[in-house]
Amino acid sequence: MTGTPEYRRAPRMFRGAAAALALTALLAGCEAPPIAPVTSERPAPRAEQPAPQPSARSAAVAAHFARVQSDLLVRGLLRTDGGGPDTPYNARDLAETFVRIALYDEYVSVGGQLIARETPAPLRRWAAPVRVGLRFGDSVPAAQRARDRAMVAGYVARLARTTGHPIRMSDTAPNYWVYVVGEDERPALGQTWADLFPGIEARDLAPVTEMPLSTFCIVLAISSGESPVYTGALAVIRSELPDLMRRSCIHEELAQGMGLANDSPRARPSIFNDDEEFALLTSMDELMLKMLYDPRLRPGMREAEARPVIATLAAGLLGGDS
Repeated sequence: MTGTPEYRRAPRMFRGAAAALALTALLAGCEAPPIAPVTSERPAPRAEQPAPQPSARSAAVAAHFARVQSDLLVRGLLRTDGGGPDTPYNARDLAETFVRIALYDEYVSVGGQLIARETPAPLRRWAAPVRVGLRFGDSVPAAQRARDRAMVAGYVARLARTTGHPIRMSDTAPNYWVYVVGEDERPALGQTWADLFPGIEARDLAPVTEMPLSTFCIVLAISSGESPVYTGALAVIRSELPDLMRRSCIHEELAQGMGLANDSPRARPSIFNDDEEFALLTSMDELMLKMLYDPRLRPGMREAEARPVIATLAAGLLGGDS
């Protein structure tokens, strides 16, 4: 690779019929190694066994992402400050960004392939309470599981406070699954994941099981037929990611799966932008999540109907001209 490398979170796609799929995407090009099973979050009755040593493939992926994170940090990206004096925005900016992120898709599916074409979409979100179930691959060490568990639980609580929607960690009938798995597990999990969501077949999950290296992490938001109401979601986080990129994936994918489906180069300060400037949820992102779950907006609303409401919400949050 020559010149300045580019790292971007890949396409989001939504499909009707059996499911709506939101993708955040990178591609490895070799055969998958032997598979290790995925463990649940229920505590084992006896002392936990040490995690198996990662395969050479998994170790190579981890080294790759360590270099990616280092390069992004050197370039002043992956900011964790949530925005500041250099990223001002007003009510009009907030409203326009919300329209682009919540009411447009960045890609369309044509003949089974993703084509970059910004397309209007209905407003989508959850109606039922969200129960987040966390699962790990056997290759994830116990200490890393504990850190990830605390990080996800803290962020889920933040999403609940921000949206006002009931969201909690639960090992009882989860409907939002978060899997932290690596190259030694993920390729064999298609059927396991398909079984979680009736109507989806294992082959439909190829973007997850065959994640390219250009994909940091991925989220699939599931709805019934063409419904704009989510009934399930699956977020898959690479276990090989270094700490900040891992946390960044948790922030973006879990928020994406709540209904902020698109990316836009005009979104700033925001994690919903392919430029990787911000690693963690920003002040603007929190306001958009709050707007998304405001009862004055309804699932299925299109841009023309939603715009006046969005302008009112943005002005109410920030004041001034919307």
